[in-house]
Amino acid sequence: MSFSAPGVYVEEVPRGPRPIEPLATSVTAFVGRAVRGPVDRAVAVGDMAGFESVFGALTVDSGLGYGVRAFFANGGRSAVIVRVDDGGATAQVDLGGGLVVEAVGPGSWANGLVVGVSHPSPDEAAAAASVQGLATGDDIFTLWLTLDGHTELFPHVTLVDGPRRLDAVLQASTLARVRSPLTTTRPAPGNYPVSTPGADGQVPAVDAYVSGAGEKRGITALDDVDLVNLLVLPPASPDIALPDGVWAAALAYAQQRRAFLIVDPPPGMPGSDIPDWLVGVGLTGAAARNAAIYYPRVDQRDPLSGGAVRSFAPSGAVAGVYARMDAARGVWKAPAGLEAALADVVGPSVVLTDPENGDLNRVGVNAIRAIDRVGTVVWGARTLRGADAHADEYKYVPVRRLALHLEESVIRSLDWTVFEPNGEPLWARIRQVVGDFMQQMFRQGAFAGAAPREAYVVKCDAETTTPADIAGGVVEVLVGFAPLKPAEFIIFKVRTRAAP
Repeated sequence: MSFSAPGVYVEEVPRGPRPIEPLATSVTAFVGRAVRGPVDRAVAVGDMAGFESVFGALTVDSGLGYGVRAFFANGGRSAVIVRVDDGGATAQVDLGGGLVVEAVGPGSWANGLVVGVSHPSPDEAAAAASVQGLATGDDIFTLWLTLDGHTELFPHVTLVDGPRRLDAVLQASTLARVRSPLTTTRPAPGNYPVSTPGADGQVPAVDAYVSGAGEKRGITALDDVDLVNLLVLPPASPDIALPDGVWAAALAYAQQRRAFLIVDPPPGMPGSDIPDWLVGVGLTGAAARNAAIYYPRVDQRDPLSGGAVRSFAPSGAVAGVYARMDAARGVWKAPAGLEAALADVVGPSVVLTDPENGDLNRVGVNAIRAIDRVGTVVWGARTLRGADAHADEYKYVPVRRLALHLEESVIRSLDWTVFEPNGEPLWARIRQVVGDFMQQMFRQGAFAGAAPREAYVVKCDAETTTPADIAGGVVEVLVGFAPLKPAEFIIFKVRTRAAP
């Protein structure tokens, strides 16, 4: 643009590619049995109180509650909960005229639910109708839900289209929803008890966790969650095992979402039997890089048994250690060692000797051990491809999780490349934005190497993107990094779309 004459000039400057923002690394999804709450719907919680407000307090019938409790006790910060159910019935309250309110999920937990209804005075109804843009206030009423001393109040709701329509308003309730279809008959004032009681289901079988094509049930309910880093499947109750058929599906889902699965061996299983069990349940092959298993279980004091010591699956506590270590040191730090002490744990359920620990380590089973003056600690950091015999490049948990973090961050950052001309100008911009991100990670200490050229590589050019790729609208980016252990380059490729 020429500025030879006095005046005001406007120049439109194209916005460059957005820098890559590092993503969270420890958003932990729990899928399991709870006594209450919605089924097959992902709910985010930030602490144990948030979990209990939706899914209920600890109960002997749910290993999920114990697992989430251990997660937050050990440093977990962000959890997503999916409740599974198998054959339970949902409590219902009939308000007359075809209007039915039902509990948010199946089970006997809501059998004491009472739904209250009151009608406003004519002046109050007219004022509410005016605020909501309704022609009349004849349809307006107030509804409340009461259960176990807890009350939720929903004033000035209606059954007609408007900002306070009952079915939409009750989406904010932790207790109940409107059963479809919504009627148009305003219920009479009064208190309405449960008309059809709920019932608890059986111990969930495989189908409660694993959905068919096109369904969102159990694990696949997490499709509605933007980011999942860790996947934990607590047993239905502390003393039983998860159905064997669930594990392979969970691993496949973790691989699809670039997440990491933490596996619990069945109660009572000797450590020496774990390798064969892993093969039997399908936790093998390249996908097993996205999982790790921990042995033995951990002994904890159970508040529901008067503080008696019981054995629990360790996955929830271990996930909390992952989250704590990520926050303190970074995802590239192994979640093991003296810093990886387990809180609220009496000790490991089985005391391992050094030779036993060594045997487990060689086959990729991570030990939990009691260390003098430290407590109970995670004492292993190998993936399920961590057996010495595999010699896998993703032998170690932090190396795999760092790679997953880098892949997810880069892939999400390249959405701007869609429909861009596929040539050197685009490739140069990609190299710049990905290179800046890798340099940022290098400065934080994520990679081995004293200099950037020793720590990472980013390549996007005519060698990575062939003429056939260009014709198909594909851009291929090669990213490599030197993990802290082993100090060898790990390479992954990212394919994105551009204009052909």
